Amino acid sequence: MPEQPYEPERAVAGTGMGGQMDLGASEAATLTPAGPEPAGPQERPRSLWSDAWHDLRRNPVFLISALVILFLIVISLWPSLIAPGNPLQCELSKAQDGSRPGHPFGYDGQGCDVYTRTVYGARTSVAVGVLSTLGVAVLGSVLGGLAGFFGGFWDSVLSRITDVFFAIPVVLGGLVLLSVITSNTVWPVIGFIVLLGWPQISRIARGSVITAKQHDYVQAARALGASNSRLLLRHITPNAVAPVIVVATIALGTYISLEATLSFLGVGLKPPSVSWGIDISAAAPYIRNAPHALLWPSGALAVTVLAFIMLGDAVRDALDPKLR
Repeated sequence: MPEQPYEPERAVAGTGMGGQMDLGASEAATLTPAGPEPAGPQERPRSLWSDAWHDLRRNPVFLISALVILFLIVISLWPSLIAPGNPLQCELSKAQDGSRPGHPFGYDGQGCDVYTRTVYGARTSVAVGVLSTLGVAVLGSVLGGLAGFFGGFWDSVLSRITDVFFAIPVVLGGLVLLSVITSNTVWPVIGFIVLLGWPQISRIARGSVITAKQHDYVQAARALGASNSRLLLRHITPNAVAPVIVVATIALGTYISLEATLSFLGVGLKPPSVSWGIDISAAAPYIRNAPHALLWPSGALAVTVLAFIMLGDAVRDALDPKLR
């Protein structure tokens, strides 16, 4: 039987024109590159602030502290909503009396309604804390940011001035400076806090600006001819302000506590001003006979300071990527 001639196209899949291999349908489907999948809606990348807000909304510590602070702000602006009485109206016949209908916190040593004075005292404490923090943040950020950006001689001068202010004891400085001021408003206390509080924010801002100006995007903007003002306002400040906000938020509660301490010592706010520090000082001699007069303003002060510190901790966790 004669041998069949060898046919290459039968041994391997046949070739078509141009010497290309003629694959089977299944093999061709396997080797054919798949087309691009239909692009769905892609999520837009979030910035630092939007990412921080995304985390804060899911943080129970932030939500609880924010609600407490919101309540304090509301009663500071409109205290008559929940305390229709007059905080300066006192009756000596009711001195050190306990709780009564319409007067749930009782009376202090002068016969004043403790509930009304506690509510109205929030206005002074919140005003001092917020205004002092704004003043400290603005002054410290400007001085520290400029020193960190330009460096050189002015940076050295500011660093030495900062060291001098850090060496001043806060309470002792308040006793010396505020004892010679006879004003009965909150402005001397706010001015004192700003005077001794800006060095801390200044150092934070200086270090943050020094770190930010070394980044590649700042160097690129400088190489493209951006001015110093544009570098500071457009590129450095948005990326260096987060640590300042965190420190200022935590310090706000400290400033409220400092105002109460100075008022307790008699050099801060003075009667007839309404302040938690004044009420605590007035109730201290009657702590055995009327502990309620000391308990309520002290508790309000503690809750307020704790709320601001918790808020600052939550903001710090959200703005610091290293803690995630």
